[in-house]
Amino acid sequence: MPIDPSAQVAPTARVHPDAVIGAGVRIGEFCVIEEDVVIGAACVLEPYVYVKRWTTLGHDNQISAGTVLATEPLDKNFDGARSYLRIGNHNQIREHFTISRGTPAESATEIGDGNFIMTSGHIAHNCKIGNQTVIASCVLLGGYVEVEDQAFLSGGVLVHQFSRIGRLAMVSGNTRVNLDAPPFFTFAGFQIGAKGLNLMGLKRAGLKAPDVSILKRAYQLLYRSSLKLEEALTRIEAEIPTPETLHLVSFIRGSRRGICRE
Repeated sequence: MPIDPSAQVAPTARVHPDAVIGAGVRIGEFCVIEEDVVIGAACVLEPYVYVKRWTTLGHDNQISAGTVLATEPLDKNFDGARSYLRIGNHNQIREHFTISRGTPAESATEIGDGNFIMTSGHIAHNCKIGNQTVIASCVLLGGYVEVEDQAFLSGGVLVHQFSRIGRLAMVSGNTRVNLDAPPFFTFAGFQIGAKGLNLMGLKRAGLKAPDVSILKRAYQLLYRSSLKLEEALTRIEAEIPTPETLHLVSFIRGSRRGICRE
């Protein structure tokens, strides 16, 4: 059995002989670990965690009670083919959360590093979650949603399939995200609307006052200038090119659903 000798497995847990369990892992009572699962070093699985087939966990992840990883996609197109759930390092996934594996054969749902995922929500098939995000309680992400690094999704946020949320964006509670939410801004309202800069998030991320002022100018060009979108993007590139504003422009130009307005 490929269980590291330093791992601790509760007597009521069920670990498939073909699962790989790393050094220092702790698996709680009544957990179920299926075949074709890899759990990296120092992960902690609280009681009643269910890790289904074709899941990979990096190191130092904490998975709280009642969580189910790599559920079959909630997708009528799913035909039972092999697909994956890949989770990075240093993530917290709290109680009663579910994450699906991919729908198409050999596709994957991917979670990065250092994310804090709270209780009683769902991340659907083929989502891509970056690093150091906060996904609060009762958030529901539809299929193929992308969430960039350091984004903050408040409680009860609903994200339509194929939507994207940009880096350091902050989405207020109970917002319905059915359009792309560009980086660095705050969004609210049942019908998602831009509300200004995510000032607290930018400060916590270490952006200095001049950088924030430039992003404020970019916001004004996008939302307050009456310019057509492409004209606003061209002016941002020409007048205030910084790593942040160029990422903003790239994100918007890559949008398939369109971005939300004020």
